[in-house]
Amino acid sequence: MESSKNFRPKITIFHCINAFSDGRSSALSDGDNFEVRLVKLPCSSMVKDVYLLRAFEAGADAVVVLVCPERQCRYLEGNIRAKKRVERLKILLDEIGFGSKRLSIFNLAIGDDAGAAEIIQKTLSELADLGPSPAK
Repeated sequence: MESSKNFRPKITIFHCINAFSDGRSSALSDGDNFEVRLVKLPCSSMVKDVYLLRAFEAGADAVVVLVCPERQCRYLEGNIRAKKRVERLKILLDEIGFGSKRLSIFNLAIGDDAGAAEIIQKTLSELADLGPSPAK
């Protein structure tokens, strides 16, 4: 297990192409203290429980799902379906002792780099308390 002194958090971000444009965001520019893996989806509704769990299995300390703002999904309810999946999976993560705080979902408008930076900082703050993933 990684010591907290050498802990370099790994965050996997699943994102709708309309919620987060690409990896060149200024939100990811401080990558020296953390590692980010981006998974681009045509719509957030395509994120499935198994993909989120596999991200943890692959070493993510936290998984973040970025969806379009409410009522702005081009597929009508994709972001709502993604939210329901994340909420169900958070319950499961608590039940197995993994911790639901390692999984989060946020609404984000395209081009909102300040919002993306805030989400990443909030996730890093949570990870400072949680420490490395128990799956490691």
